[in-house]
Amino acid sequence: MELTAGNPAGPPENGARAAVRGAPGPAGPARGGLGDRARGALLGLAVGDALGAPAENMRPSEIRRRWGRIEGFVSDDPAGTDDTEYAIFSGLLLARHGSALTVTHVERAWHLWIADLDEGPFRGAGFSERGTLENLRRGLAAPISAQHRHAWSDGLAMRAAPFGVFAAGRPKEAARLVAVDGRVSHDGEGIYGGQAVAAGVAAAMTGAGVTSVIAAALSVVPMDSWTARSLRRAVTAAQRPYPDRLTRERAVRSAVVIGGYPWTDLAPEAVGLAFGAFAAAHGDFRTAVLTAVNMGRDADTTAAVAGALAGALHGASAIPRLWADAIGPVRGSCLPSMRGHHVLDIAELLTPDETEERGGGDRGRDERAGDGPHGPEVCGASRPGTGVGR
Repeated sequence: MELTAGNPAGPPENGARAAVRGAPGPAGPARGGLGDRARGALLGLAVGDALGAPAENMRPSEIRRRWGRIEGFVSDDPAGTDDTEYAIFSGLLLARHGSALTVTHVERAWHLWIADLDEGPFRGAGFSERGTLENLRRGLAAPISAQHRHAWSDGLAMRAAPFGVFAAGRPKEAARLVAVDGRVSHDGEGIYGGQAVAAGVAAAMTGAGVTSVIAAALSVVPMDSWTARSLRRAVTAAQRPYPDRLTRERAVRSAVVIGGYPWTDLAPEAVGLAFGAFAAAHGDFRTAVLTAVNMGRDADTTAAVAGALAGALHGASAIPRLWADAIGPVRGSCLPSMRGHHVLDIAELLTPDETEERGGGDRGRDERAGDGPHGPEVCGASRPGTGVGR
């Protein structure tokens, strides 16, 4: 059955939940198992997104003037942005098709869940998504749909973690699948950024050390690419000795940020900053995410990626309870068709063997079955008040 209508959380192809996973999981939901790491990765993404959203497109000096140093949520009503909602979008699509995912599946999903809905006000996505939607609505197909001015953005990197969760321990497969997803919306460095994140999460999902996670990310992108160079520079800077964390953050940021460049959503920059934060923290979740947030730039995405890497490495228990409890079902502020889905539901869908072992998988799927798209609006090209978007 092809994905052509209705429910984005419908049953996997052939009705076989275990077949979608592609590889058997460990016996039982023990802490540190694939299920726990999957929850850590996707909840970590959502937490990082919500923590970083208020600091997006800001310089560190602006962050310090407004909040001092961000050490937790600075909003009374923290919520994720397009980063979380697009990760759910890709996670649902991946859970539906697994390793059989094709560009056609992805393109149809973009039409069904976004492009073919009546257009409302733009409320939170970036220019790469906007360019993709315009091309799809003009009747262009992939890979031509990705030929727009922002194909190099971090819009694929922000939704790449589910591919690493699905392909746990298989970085090359994670990179292959995220490139399939990305062909509709990205090209070149935009694809490489997504591949680096997906591969890094895939390595972290099996408990690889920080150095091995970074090596996995670098192994799937061309070594002479902008993404690889930025990632190496950021990690090298992060690993040098410094007198304090502020000096370290300045060094990591200076290693990859192009001063004065107006776009903060460059995939090579955002991915470099995220891996730099992850390396600076030695994989510790809280430190990695806050390092990414306080470096500013595309802070929601860099913190989301750093959170996904550290969450996959250590599992959900590594995420501070107060932060985890603040994450609820997404509101559809960017993608109305994703409203009501929770990242933890996606973690269960992508690790079905684990959920079946503890008897929770069928309940989760029943609750998620619901309706399809929930409203007429689609997400937008710039963030409120910034004029800068993905």
